[in-house]
Amino acid sequence: MTNLFLSIITAVTKVTKANFVTKTRQVEAVQEEFLLSLLKAYQNTEFAKKYKLQEIKNVEQFRNLIPILAYSSYEPFVERITKGENNILTPDPVVHLNRSSGSTGKQKLIPVTKRSRQILNRINQVATGFSAEAIHKRGNSMGEMLMTTSTLISGRTSSGIPYGTSSSGVLHLNLFTKCIYKQLFAQPPEALEVLDPVSRNYICLLFALQNPNLKIIGATFPVLALQLANDLELYSQELIHNLKNGELAPWLKIKPELRHTIEKQFFPNSKRATQLQEILRSEGKLTPLLAWQNLAVVATARGGTSDFYFEKFPAYFGDTPIFGGIYASSEATFGACYDLNTDGAILAIDSGFFEFIPQEEWDAEQPKTLLATEVKAGGYYRILVTNYNGLYRYDIGDVVEVVGFYEQAPIIVFRHRVGGLLSATSEKTSEFHVIQAVKKIQEEFNSPLENFCVTLSENEFPPRYLLNVELPSGSSIPSPEEFLAKFDSALQQLNVSYEEKRQHEVLPSPSLRILASGSFSTVRQRLLDKGIPESHLKFPHISEDRQLLAGLAIEREVKLSGKH
Repeated sequence: MTNLFLSIITAVTKVTKANFVTKTRQVEAVQEEFLLSLLKAYQNTEFAKKYKLQEIKNVEQFRNLIPILAYSSYEPFVERITKGENNILTPDPVVHLNRSSGSTGKQKLIPVTKRSRQILNRINQVATGFSAEAIHKRGNSMGEMLMTTSTLISGRTSSGIPYGTSSSGVLHLNLFTKCIYKQLFAQPPEALEVLDPVSRNYICLLFALQNPNLKIIGATFPVLALQLANDLELYSQELIHNLKNGELAPWLKIKPELRHTIEKQFFPNSKRATQLQEILRSEGKLTPLLAWQNLAVVATARGGTSDFYFEKFPAYFGDTPIFGGIYASSEATFGACYDLNTDGAILAIDSGFFEFIPQEEWDAEQPKTLLATEVKAGGYYRILVTNYNGLYRYDIGDVVEVVGFYEQAPIIVFRHRVGGLLSATSEKTSEFHVIQAVKKIQEEFNSPLENFCVTLSENEFPPRYLLNVELPSGSSIPSPEEFLAKFDSALQQLNVSYEEKRQHEVLPSPSLRILASGSFSTVRQRLLDKGIPESHLKFPHISEDRQLLAGLAIEREVKLSGKH
């Protein structure tokens, strides 16, 4: 049955990909058609009435009449949706709300409808078609996939609409999706409803280890793939024992009813257990590449901060190619990757209407934009999107680089968020988050700082946050551990994703490093020496550059004790 589904899906994605490639040869027409079709379908919504969308007849009118909007402009409309009002941002019923922490620390809720989900499914098929073709060229094939992303719904609004991460809505939309899922994924869908990430990884690994011919490992971000590999190595002996006996480890944090449902689907496999035990005995460890020697691809996000984690991949995955899948967020889908081991994604020209703000316009209140056919290779742009989620000229804050073109369609790579982001896993802490947290604890402790920068530790994964501070000459922090605990607490209040990962111990507790006097003056001079004009130099308060503070003297390092 699995092979039949694979054959059908491969055939479908091949056709979808071919149709998409045809569209890349006529980008201007495809973009215009997408926009005008959307405006016609959505012209009677409350948002459309406010901005008079029904009067817009072409692309230029749209760009001239509709302002560039951030989430704050949509928030009053979303609040009405959460209370059960219909036809607000979308004419179709809202079946899910994607939750995103947002750059200001306040969660964003993005409407999802069956129509918007269908469009996401289509661009997923395009990416799958490209990956299947690339894998085939390497003499391998598609097959069963292991992915441990949680599908647990975070909650429901007062009117009953479920909300959570974008992945949490996928399997809850229809029975057909679940049926396909069961044929293609190594673990049962119930395994992804386990809240505790270590337990969820363990259960998913247990099911996946039954199949020596697993082909794909998927992870939203590279650090999560490394965490999965680390769990495989850490629990290898116990996993093999469970596999042999057909039982789940008693220590797993899982609700009794859910445990019972999962246990009914797990059976002993002594032959496979013996095979894995021999690998463990001869190699002294169990890695993904040793467990699944025909692994075809690791599918995970590329661009941004991924390269740092990719440096650690060979130890676990050897030279297994990496495929970026789709470039997407809670708000929109921006592109489909088209080859293995490449960061570029082809702009998703039939999934949204896109505009690009060039660097020279970033400080303007209502900047001039470029269309997809007007951008240049090598240029950096803020990207805007209009889509079936009910967003118009939406500024997500992503900065992308155009690295080339696929036919006429731009190939884009996510570089960073406006102002930068810090992610040890996928929590997306912004500079705003840490500035507000530090401001709060400075006021509470009456301990002004000369300067500070939050970085990530080098030799751990997930890495821990390092709060690097320089104190004014002659001053001190009376209770450094309490100071650090308050920073951690403040950051959790500001960033819901950071809070979730700290509460579930995905993210280790932060450390406080008190640097010697003059440290940040040294860093500032380093940046100037790199050629950054003094008038343009804005000292970063967050940085994923592990070398930014290299060589600075650390007078004291403080970690949280067990009581925190």
